[in-house]
Amino acid sequence: MNQIYRGDVASLAYPPALAGVGLKREHATAIFAGPPAVDFFEAHAENYMGDGGPPHALLARIRASYQVSIHGVGLSIGAARPLDRAHLDRLKKLIDRYQPFQFSEHLAWSSHAEVYLNDLLPLPYNEETLQRVCDHIDQAQEILGIRMLLENPSTYLSFATATMTEIEFLRRAVRRSGCGLLLDVNNVYVSAINQGVEPNEYIDAFPLEHVGEIHLGGFAKDADDDGAPLLIDDHGAAVAEAVWGLYRRTLARIGPIPTLIEWDNNVPAFSALAAEAAKAKSALVAEANRPLFRSAA
Repeated sequence: MNQIYRGDVASLAYPPALAGVGLKREHATAIFAGPPAVDFFEAHAENYMGDGGPPHALLARIRASYQVSIHGVGLSIGAARPLDRAHLDRLKKLIDRYQPFQFSEHLAWSSHAEVYLNDLLPLPYNEETLQRVCDHIDQAQEILGIRMLLENPSTYLSFATATMTEIEFLRRAVRRSGCGLLLDVNNVYVSAINQGVEPNEYIDAFPLEHVGEIHLGGFAKDADDDGAPLLIDDHGAAVAEAVWGLYRRTLARIGPIPTLIEWDNNVPAFSALAAEAAKAKSALVAEANRPLFRSAA
């Protein structure tokens, strides 16, 4: 028998079959023009770290009607330097103010010394990195007072200094720190194609019992210097059918989990994002109505 993982998500205080989209200020009018078209919105933390103004006016209005998740892109959890305490304090103020049902960050680094980079850079998966990441997660969770979900990155290369797989790294990080995981299915597909890995095998080996949220997004197609396929995680298009298939495979193993559509470049009308969320919602509801235990195919 193939048991669906429930694990950490069994005691969640919100329905698991939620489908949401990233909050974009240009969509404000459309969002409130009719009945709710999505279940929740995700706010990028760094866009709301000021004390007031239009960004907070919109987020407060959204929060009055919707669940909100907060997704950090600047904590630099893997950096070889201490976490920025001022950044953590601003993040705590934001979390306390809006009481998100989820908070997530990337398994990446974006700062070195006093330099901040506008990118999410990969890490070598080894003992030194694991200790540093877990120390940073411990500090962040203690200060913020909320469990962090750690997101698997999109990758384009592997490190010669790596001593463990990404899945082993994530599993050990969860065990040491008590954090949860954000499974970005698009990142899985992008990384797998770029590095010659089978996407289904990655999903099947993932520690799904610790996943608290799923991300779906679009990618761009390119080629490397040898002409091999190269996928770029650009969040600039609709979710590819191959990623939808991988998502459905994930749900078949994990059950319904809050799912977010990411579309941050070439941003379309709100109706297009809502339509993508509706596809995710349909898959979530279908999975919620399936038996908890069923025979493996």
